[in-house]
Amino acid sequence: MIEHSIQLAPSILAADFAHLADAVERATEGGASVIHVDVMDGHFVPNLTIGPPVVKSLRRATRLPLDCHLMIDNPDQYIVDFAEAGADWISVHQEVCPHLNRTLTHIKDHGCRAGVVINPATPVETLSEVLDMVDYVLVMSVNPGFGGQKFIPGTLHKMRKLAEIRAARGYAFRIEVDGGVGMDTVGDVVRAGAEILVAGNAVFGKGDVAANATALLEAARNAALQKV
Repeated sequence: MIEHSIQLAPSILAADFAHLADAVERATEGGASVIHVDVMDGHFVPNLTIGPPVVKSLRRATRLPLDCHLMIDNPDQYIVDFAEAGADWISVHQEVCPHLNRTLTHIKDHGCRAGVVINPATPVETLSEVLDMVDYVLVMSVNPGFGGQKFIPGTLHKMRKLAEIRAARGYAFRIEVDGGVGMDTVGDVVRAGAEILVAGNAVFGKGDVAANATALLEAARNAALQKV
């Protein structure tokens, strides 16, 4: 892993929705290169968040890729809506996709990067038949549904395993992590193999957003250099 492979993807779930465009702009100034959008339906996860209209508004507010993480029961029904709203990346959960290959193909057919997500209790092995076609794998390091949860250390081995599989098979997917990523955990996740870091409270929670993003990204890149 080299330094510039690390990307910070602030999660707007933790931002001030009354000033969303400003929050995204400040995070961008701090070094963010992706904006993570948590979409929750109140069924697959016990919370409701946002839909395509907010993504459409965000699209006008930033040039950064919009990474839409669909924590919803029937993602196939909404992929077109999110793609047309301006999503650049769309990820779906392995746990809700009985025809995962078809769902990922559907995402790609609409011009988006396709990602697959696994919950903390879902083994990496469940992805063995799609790792050759995904653009990224998102490892949940908390149980999805709420921001501000404590990082689950037991998820680190999944990032290591994904990195090992990628190297052994020559795949090109990137490894993303979401949940409890902050100054106290970022080094561990990067050393385990994560490259795209989703962070909500660590960026938007307290203090200056740009400074928070810069500090987190610097810590991540320092950890990446320790791996070389």
